[in-house]
Amino acid sequence: MQVIATHRYAKISAFKAREVTREIQGLPAVDALQQLAFIPKKAAPLIAKTLKSAIANAEHNNNIRPELLVIKEAVIGEAPTIKRVRPKARGSAGPVRKRNSHIRIVLTDEVAIVRRSDKPKTKSSAKPKAKATKEVPASAAPAVDEVTETSVETND
Repeated sequence: MQVIATHRYAKISAFKAREVTREIQGLPAVDALQQLAFIPKKAAPLIAKTLKSAIANAEHNNNIRPELLVIKEAVIGEAPTIKRVRPKARGSAGPVRKRNSHIRIVLTDEVAIVRRSDKPKTKSSAKPKAKATKEVPASAAPAVDEVTETSVETND
């Protein structure tokens, strides 16, 4: 079952908030909350608040335990931009754009929980594949008459 929570008109640029949501995508909800507590960005508490709301929705409305929930989607969309004007030199004015965003988190209990530390390491467990060599018949191979050694002398 999917559970959705949204935070609309958050006072942060969507570009800045997407950095944080990329880090928690696909994590178990409880682990994501712990990780968000240590991210030093303005978006982290806003996303954590939305994630707590989604967990509370799952517990209250659908009777799902928080340990079973996985973040299926964490999407940051752009909200309407507030446009202001700032005075500039010689009586001119420059635009100020105060960007907002919508935070949407979708939790599900249908996906198996896989922690990042439990995943098998692909580099060490993968065996190198042998290269396919083409066999050349002895009659087609070039004959080598002599092997000569050359030495190079250097003046130090």
